[in-house]
Amino acid sequence: MVLKEKELYLRHKFLNMKYTAIIEKTTDGWYIAHCAEVPNAHTQGRTLEEVKENLKEAIELVLACEKEISIKRYKNNKVFFRNISVYET
Repeated sequence: MVLKEKELYLRHKFLNMKYTAIIEKTTDGWYIAHCAEVPNAHTQGRTLEEVKENLKEAIELVLACEKEISIKRYKNNKVFFRNISVYET
């Protein structure tokens, strides 16, 4: 599998995982949300559908950023990078 195909496959797997969304409706009618499993994934939206879509994007961005930060941190060290699967549903 070439790198581009592998990245698309892994991205697809990440997006198909299930996360816990915690959504609250504010007094002014907006929705705010965060993800229980992904700290720093927070968002807002005018509708429930919008906040859910925004949270999906926030989760993806946080995971991508954390991965990039980790790779940069360890890039010059003698470490191995391997993909692991925690569980399959």
